[in-house]
Amino acid sequence: MPRVWHVPVHDATRVRDVRVAAEEAAARAGLDEQRRAACALVATELATNLLKHAEAGEMVVDVVDPAVLPEGRPGRAVQITALDHGPGIADVAGAFEDGFTTGGSLGAGLGTCRRIADAFGLHSEVGRGTVAVARVGPATAGPDPGEDPVRSPGVHAGGVNVPFAGAELSGDAWSWVRSGDRVTLMLADGLGHGAEAARASDAAVEELRHCARLPPAELLQRLHTALSGTRGAAVAAAQLDTWTGRLRFAGIGNVTARLRDGGRWRTLLSRPGIVGAHRPRTVREDETDWTPESLLILHTDGLSSRWTPPAGTGVPPADPAVTAAVAVRDAGSAARPVRDDTAVAVLANVPEASS
Repeated sequence: MPRVWHVPVHDATRVRDVRVAAEEAAARAGLDEQRRAACALVATELATNLLKHAEAGEMVVDVVDPAVLPEGRPGRAVQITALDHGPGIADVAGAFEDGFTTGGSLGAGLGTCRRIADAFGLHSEVGRGTVAVARVGPATAGPDPGEDPVRSPGVHAGGVNVPFAGAELSGDAWSWVRSGDRVTLMLADGLGHGAEAARASDAAVEELRHCARLPPAELLQRLHTALSGTRGAAVAAAQLDTWTGRLRFAGIGNVTARLRDGGRWRTLLSRPGIVGAHRPRTVREDETDWTPESLLILHTDGLSSRWTPPAGTGVPPADPAVTAAVAVRDAGSAARPVRDDTAVAVLANVPEASS
C-alpha cells in the first residue's frame, strides 16, 4: 500500500526526518540516484526554511500521478509539500532570487528548489502563511513526468493527502486516468483509519486504472465489486470530455465535490452509501459544462462538508496541487486540529506557462 510521509517540523532534528522521507519516497518511485538526490535537497531546503522563517510548519511527502497525463500508465513523481501558518511572503517574485533572506519569506532556498524540481509552485498570503509544492520525477521526464506538450489538452490535476495523527498510511487516496479525450479524477476515502482503510482506497485506485473510459456511474459499479473484500470506501469520480467540454460526476458517500461555475461555487451531490458494502440501487450522474474558468475540488471529510473555497481560489490559474495544499493548510491549525485523514484533489485548466 502507498505510504505517505507527514512530518511536523518544529525543530532542527525534523529536517533530517524530512530528508529521509524524501529519499525513501524517491526509492519507491523508482527514481535514479541523481533524482533521489534532488528530492533530498528540495526536502531539506523547504524544511529548513520552515524553521527559519515560519518557526514551524509541516511537510508532506508522497508519490503521486503526474500533473499532465499521457495515454497509458505514466511514471510517477515524488511530491514534496511544505505548509505553514507563518507571516507569509510580501514579495513572492523576489523570494525566488538567490540571496533573498528577509524574515517574512521562505528565503533563498526557493530558487534552488525551482531550478532542480520538475515542477514547483508557491502560494503565500501575508498574515496567513505559505505553501510550496515541488515534484521530482524520472530523469527523462522533462518539465513534468508524463507531460506531452503537443497532445496535452491543458487540463491538469493535483492533490495533497495528509494521514491522520502522523500515521504512515492514509485511508484516503486520489488518482486520475486518461483515455483519449476523457480524463477521470477520483478520490476515495476508505472506511476508518490505518492499513485496512488504506487497502480499500488503494483497491479503488488500482481498479480505476483498468476503467479509464467508463463514465462515473459505471465506474462506481465496477469499484463496488472490486472493493467487496475490503472495508469499503466513500468514492467520488468526475470525468471531463475535453472535446465536448462536458463534465460528468457521480459519488457515493461523504466525499465532497465543489465546482466553480461562473462566479460561484456549487456542490455536486453524492448518494449515501459505501462502495464495496452498501451501494445504492441507482447512482445519479450530474452533467455540466466545463469552461476555461472551471475548477473542481474533491475533498474527504478531513475538511468539513460545510467548507466553501474562499474567493480567489485558483485565480490566477495555479498548479492544482498548490490549490489543494492551500485548502489542506487552511483546514487545520494548532487551535483547530484535523480529526481525520485529509485529502484534496483538484482538476483545473492551467496555461502551459503556469506549469
